[in-house]
Amino acid sequence: MSGAGTGDPRRIFAMGGGGFAMEPGNPALDRYVLELGRARRPDPRICLLPTAGGDSEEQVHRFLVAFSDEACEPTHFSLFRRGRRPLSLEHHLLEQDIVYVGGGSMLNLMVLWRAHGVDRLLREAWRRGIVLCGLSAGSMCWFERGITTSTGRPTPAPGLGLLRGSNSVHYDGEPERRPVYLAAVADGSVPGGYGVDDGAGLLFEGTRLAEVVSSRAAARAYRVAPAGAGRVAETALPTRVLEAFPAGETPPEVAELRRLRAGGPRGAPHRRSARLAG
Repeated sequence: MSGAGTGDPRRIFAMGGGGFAMEPGNPALDRYVLELGRARRPDPRICLLPTAGGDSEEQVHRFLVAFSDEACEPTHFSLFRRGRRPLSLEHHLLEQDIVYVGGGSMLNLMVLWRAHGVDRLLREAWRRGIVLCGLSAGSMCWFERGITTSTGRPTPAPGLGLLRGSNSVHYDGEPERRPVYLAAVADGSVPGGYGVDDGAGLLFEGTRLAEVVSSRAAARAYRVAPAGAGRVAETALPTRVLEAFPAGETPPEVAELRRLRAGGPRGAPHRRSARLAG
């Protein structure tokens, strides 16, 4: 597998866990997300959909803190608090370069998205080449099925089905999900798919798995498939460990991009402020 590209503009990056919500001192996965968006624009527009977490102010705050000092334009869109003069959801989502879906309840996420037409808009965003990404519920939602703990115990649940198969997140961090997932794949109630550790992510180009990356050496992803006679096979996938720059430290190419975009001399600092949506 490699990230060389297939010519298909549709990209989804599905993380088992990590990013701004779980690894605030290690921005490797979030910076990988931004690099995907830079195929469209040097300073990509990135919008958080915190729906699964009930539009948690803490989740939004963490997102803005993580991205407001990067070379990007971060926003969020709340379905719970749209106000009396709400922005157009369709216009806002379809002008983004990246849509980042936060964690929380996958069951609630899917109900609310369908009620507000977000499912339709995300399909259109994917078709247009807007990068779709997320962690936890925001990772499983792209597949046909996931293993959610929305009901208090691990349970299979349907997703959008943009990607074939299934996804079980927090594979190492929440080990109670794994036996439920393996049993469901073995008996055919859930299609085969992927088990993804915290800190690991799957990049899909179109519907093809192009690359597995991780923010730390121990994080892995596994191909999970039925093996007949009620058995299941787990296969560790080749994984590229991303170069880590600690939070607050900027990769040289990002620092140079900021200087160029700011129009200032070499070495001049540049900080982009966040704007809120919804």
